[in-house]
Amino acid sequence: MSEDAPLNTPSAVPGADLKTEQHDPAVPEAYAAFMRTGWDERPAEIERHPLADLAIGRRSRLAEAFPGERLVLPGGGYQVRAYDTDYRFRADTAHAYYSGNHTSDAVLVIEPDGAPVLYARPRSGRDSDEFFRDRQYGALWAGKRPSAEELEAALGIEVRHVDRLNDDLAAGTKTRVHRGVSAAVDGLVPADEARDAELARVLSEMRLVKNDWEVAELQAAVDATALGFEDCVREWDRVIEHGERWLEGTFFRRARTMGNDLGYDSIVAGGPHATTLHWIENSGAIVPGDLVLLDMGVEGANLYTADVTRTLPVSGTFTPLQRDLYTLVLDAQEAAIAALRPGAKFLAGHEAAMVVLAHGLDDLGLLPVPVDEALSPDSKVYARWTLHGVSHMLGMDVHDCGHAAPEAYRDAELVEGMVLTVEPGLYFQADDLLVPEELRGIGIRIEDDIVVTADGIRNLSASLPRTADAVEEWMGSLRG
Repeated sequence: MSEDAPLNTPSAVPGADLKTEQHDPAVPEAYAAFMRTGWDERPAEIERHPLADLAIGRRSRLAEAFPGERLVLPGGGYQVRAYDTDYRFRADTAHAYYSGNHTSDAVLVIEPDGAPVLYARPRSGRDSDEFFRDRQYGALWAGKRPSAEELEAALGIEVRHVDRLNDDLAAGTKTRVHRGVSAAVDGLVPADEARDAELARVLSEMRLVKNDWEVAELQAAVDATALGFEDCVREWDRVIEHGERWLEGTFFRRARTMGNDLGYDSIVAGGPHATTLHWIENSGAIVPGDLVLLDMGVEGANLYTADVTRTLPVSGTFTPLQRDLYTLVLDAQEAAIAALRPGAKFLAGHEAAMVVLAHGLDDLGLLPVPVDEALSPDSKVYARWTLHGVSHMLGMDVHDCGHAAPEAYRDAELVEGMVLTVEPGLYFQADDLLVPEELRGIGIRIEDDIVVTADGIRNLSASLPRTADAVEEWMGSLRG
């Protein structure tokens, strides 16, 4: 990407620290003075952020994990896309989880006594040139940022200007930094790799179990995602005309309408593109007779994301071969889901799915060894055609809690409130000489979002059909 925005240091030269471009017209003093007058400064009506109260408990638990230490969680800054254009800002997950703040260039600091301070870049006053000249932070260029008072009212946290961060961190106290989010913040505190990695681990592990509010946020994101899939099928004639790009754009419209953004770059993979696990170029044709794999998710306003995959027959009906392969993947998914419950190992679903897929590949005559040998941990040759694990945690990140220790995640038991995907797949590469020609270039994945309940599981994405018959009926009804 690029470096993030630097922490700001006030300049003695008016306008010297503004983000402007060389093609901007000159600003005479008469114009600048005129622009600083005649503005209505009525305070905005601020509602308390829905995360404000939840974040209090989250910060308390985090402080208890590191008693007597200062914890620094940057939110990140703008990332350059090309020269003077930036990507849309999205706050770092840990920062947003523990603060509720979504504004750029902010840093959450939890002091040794547990008191939180949000160092933020609020909007400038009308006595400066920033509001009408600065392309990145000016209200007339980029929109009106909240004031410090508005942030305090919304989040229930003391807010200080980010310019104070350097001096405040200079006070000698044991400090850990969530690193890799802001190069500018990383440079303010000497790194301690082991201690900072421990902070990252705890930040992840505290998000492993979701409460009812979080599950509701995920359900809303999944429901919006289901509508996005329906949007795509309703426009199937345009899809066939314009290809993968039309599918990508159609789903993005739903994500921006009902959420914050996409949870991740959509995978829209027609025909042999489906054998590339993270095909995000989305520039190919959608050809009748082929399958198209759609792996897409809406990220909600509070940054919880869905992650759903369906593989659809472009012609509206599966060929006999496609149906057989699709049913094999579905059977593997059903076995995986059936293995999940409180107390089951996180990997139980993966292992159950692999047994089904390995036997199916053996029935196809593809395995070079007996199926029991192929399933051995010392072999796994079947994985040539399955490639990836069946599950990952889901939450504010699509691959949530990625810094958690293996004993808390991959090697742990499931507990109520965990949310994970179940997504087995089969992928026969177009150039794989070890499979019959009729299989080459076929990729199939089915993915649902599963919450572990007190007595089993609930499929958050159950509204989208999964069986071959149901998929065909669903597509037919939407296409009219």
